[in-house]
Amino acid sequence: MSKQHWKPGNMLYPVPAVMVTCQRPSEKPNIITAAWTGTVCSDPAMVYISLQKKRYSYEIIRQTGEFVINLTTKSLAKAADYCGVRSGRDVDKFADTGLTPCSSKTVSCPGIEQSPVNIECRVTEIKILGSHDLFLAEVESVAVDESLLDEKGSLHLERCGLIAYSHGGYFETGKLIGTFGYSVKKKQAGKRRKTNSYRKS
Repeated sequence: MSKQHWKPGNMLYPVPAVMVTCQRPSEKPNIITAAWTGTVCSDPAMVYISLQKKRYSYEIIRQTGEFVINLTTKSLAKAADYCGVRSGRDVDKFADTGLTPCSSKTVSCPGIEQSPVNIECRVTEIKILGSHDLFLAEVESVAVDESLLDEKGSLHLERCGLIAYSHGGYFETGKLIGTFGYSVKKKQAGKRRKTNSYRKS
């Protein structure tokens, strides 16, 4: 395999394409699409988003200290793209996209009703970086669409066609190729079959 060495760059793809909602008191809510986002800790549950200072939502989130991460699906891809290329300074993104704001449980800004999962977040730290600044936040509450739950209450996000972002493109996810720990389970199952065959002989 032959490889080229490139200059340093963001090559960690694909990444989530999420719509982040925020709102100042007495102002209209806004939506910004973010791909620089992810999980940083499981206990306590913590996430991050990275935004450029020039973005309209940057100052809103810095001032209010809260936001909601809304997972996006194939049906929301066009709205997600729109919210990433238009500024809330100039347009009402909820009105323009036809998306519906929904009340949050622990933060004052709304989530997006059409999103399958709304993750309510409170900022704990803002790390000043370079092109983007990182908002580290603790997850306060999560709202999940009940249609994605089975009879045991387990979540099946693969049913909703989540999208990811890679090098300027949006891609639908959902093809299961394995489950956590399956590589070990296969080996263990093979060992058990081999042991059983010895016993039979």
